[in-house]
Amino acid sequence: MAAYYAGVDVGGTRIKMGLFSDKGELLEKWEIPTNTEDNGDHILSEIVDSIEERRAIHGGNIKGIGVGIPGPITDEGVVLKCANFGWGVFNVKNAVADLTGVGNVRVSNDANVAALGEMWKGGGRGYDSIVMVTLGTGCGGGIIYKGKVLTGSRGAGGEIGHIKVEWDETERCGCGNKGCLEQYVSATGIVRMAKKGLRKDSCLAGRDSITAKDVFDGARAGDSYCLEIVERFGMYLGTALSNVAHVMDPEAFVIGGGVSAAGQIILDTAQKYYKENSMYALQGTQFHLAELGNDAGIYGAVRMVLF
Repeated sequence: MAAYYAGVDVGGTRIKMGLFSDKGELLEKWEIPTNTEDNGDHILSEIVDSIEERRAIHGGNIKGIGVGIPGPITDEGVVLKCANFGWGVFNVKNAVADLTGVGNVRVSNDANVAALGEMWKGGGRGYDSIVMVTLGTGCGGGIIYKGKVLTGSRGAGGEIGHIKVEWDETERCGCGNKGCLEQYVSATGIVRMAKKGLRKDSCLAGRDSITAKDVFDGARAGDSYCLEIVERFGMYLGTALSNVAHVMDPEAFVIGGGVSAAGQIILDTAQKYYKENSMYALQGTQFHLAELGNDAGIYGAVRMVLF
């Protein structure tokens, strides 16, 4: 009888799932809505029901289930509150195992899981120690060391977006602190920087709204103000990653999220400041763009239970 493995990426509005063969081949992927009613009490049962529906279609048995959750998760699978769903502190791993009867269940933070996926099948292929940075509405991070997700003692390992990079900031980050990396390199942060001190001679002037894409497009077109913002972006990101490298010494950084669609200009500016601030032994660290997009989470989740 065929053996299948499920990868689950739980998001705030949608849950992405994939059914994989025992060789790691993606057989099918699908999504269901994230049901946050009753403080998210129905989320896990609906995930399990959906996996069972697909298993019944394909036949065979589910031999492992990996789950990525947007919140701090301990190595034992305990979520330490997840505000998006209203979850408190409980053991997600045990709950999924109890609902399914599957003993091979692993749970980790969604950013760490995405990093594992990119290392396995995406921009981090060929390495076994990487740091992934996700630049979207916020700034997340995932650390893989010698093929294993590094969650930290409290499940908060990889919170790169909350490294302090600016001491003169007056506005607060979503975490409550001031001067976090997220305030300058996320899509929101890039727009915030662009709006402050916007010059009349910039291509951004007079627009009803500004996006991070507008800033990078302007820089590529030679707009001097956009080039200044991109340079500042690269300074903050490259310097922060240098700090990370001096602690963890990864083989490569993989940059993903919506902002990464800007492409090579991100790698070039970040790498410039990374090298300026890194000791000789760290100069060879590689920079890559992520390749799996929204599928990174399901690949990383299933990778936890396949090998």
